Amino acid sequence: MISAKVLSVNISEKKGDVKIPIDKGEFIKGLGLKDDSHAGNWHRQVSLLSKESIDFMREKSNIDVNFGDFAENITTQGITLHRLPVGTVLKIGECILKVTQIGKECHHGCNIMKKVGSCIMPTQGIFATIEKGGLIQVNDEIEIISIPEESVFTYSIIIVSDKGSQGLRQDGCKEKIVNVLGKEIVYKLVNYVIVPDEMDKIEEIIRKNVSEKVNLILTSGGTGFSKRDVTPEATKKVIERETPGISEYIRARSLEKTDRAILSRAISGIADESLIINLPGSPIAVQESLEFIADPLKHGLEILLKRDAECAR
Repeated sequence: MISAKVLSVNISEKKGDVKIPIDKGEFIKGLGLKDDSHAGNWHRQVSLLSKESIDFMREKSNIDVNFGDFAENITTQGITLHRLPVGTVLKIGECILKVTQIGKECHHGCNIMKKVGSCIMPTQGIFATIEKGGLIQVNDEIEIISIPEESVFTYSIIIVSDKGSQGLRQDGCKEKIVNVLGKEIVYKLVNYVIVPDEMDKIEEIIRKNVSEKVNLILTSGGTGFSKRDVTPEATKKVIERETPGISEYIRARSLEKTDRAILSRAISGIADESLIINLPGSPIAVQESLEFIADPLKHGLEILLKRDAECAR
């Protein structure tokens, strides 16, 4: 469950100016924030930017920036805004908003650029229309009402563990996976199973998920040097095209934390319309691995499922 809220409501008289925080704002259906320069009968009635993005900008540029400096009407916390699909419906305070655009072209001569020196709105800001008007104020909760069905990715979790399959060890990896993917909004868990470290059974359950058109199949465990660690070999029997960049990147980033990452034999690849990724068996390592690949993973699935056709940034 995502816990998100409004940190600031911001307004400006002229386009291109930074916005000034106010305690609360009146948002008008089909128009936007009352008396705001960007309000109008168009698709970018309201702009939103997360505190997490602003903090990233502070660290990157070493410049002190405040809420409203990027001309956002609503500053949020606890939700990765730029990963919301277009068409997502949000409830904020008394209002209902519909996401219409992710990012925008940056105007290099605007006052924001002059003050800050750079801008994150082109990549991490989002825009919405007001579907139901009312008041929005600081500390109002943000609730995701719905996202377009065509934007949802199904995923399954396959835990590979002899002891886990016998009930002798509690699985701690599912919770980590669900927590990480839950932040991305668009992922829906459809299957969860624990199987022993046996190649035939691992292969069988992976093939079953592929046949059911599960978009993302995540295995956890069985990627080490033990004779019973056969998850990569079982995966190789199913995949049609390898995606080495995913596993190589996980290993490379994991090496920043421990040199034992070189011992991982995990692989990843594509079978039909499914992306299969071997993850470690440690709950902490599972969480870190998914966080490493979270940004490109969604785009890769969009390409695989023909929801997007461009890999260029």
